[in-house]
Amino acid sequence: VQLQASGGGLVQAGGSLRLSCAASGRTFSSYTVGWFRQAPGEEREFVGAIRWSGGSTYYADSVKGRFTISRDNAKNAVYLQMNSLKPEDTAIYYCAAVARSQTLPTQDVSYDVWGQGTQVTVSS
Repeated sequence: VQLQASGGGLVQAGGSLRLSCAASGRTFSSYTVGWFRQAPGEEREFVGAIRWSGGSTYYADSVKGRFTISRDNAKNAVYLQMNSLKPEDTAIYYCAAVARSQTLPTQDVSYDVWGQGTQVTVSS
């Protein structure tokens, strides 16, 4: 499977954006998908993930209650809805996938496939 993230942009604090992660490949429904972000000068940070089976989700404390991950397997897509954005959410956002994970991995090394990233900038 190959991934492509899109939907980033410039938004004011308090605003919303929806990122999309489009996948190629007919087995996308068997992949757990995670979202990560990396701000300038900082390490890549886990944002959240959605499991391949059952659709359960898990979020980092920093985004819990503001961000929501969903998936549409018929469209081979996963979405990251970001509300109440803050300047500290500014980063490049990446989606990543791992096949048939029984857990919701929070470590980037657990993911096999990565998209190219999309820039999110939140102005104050």
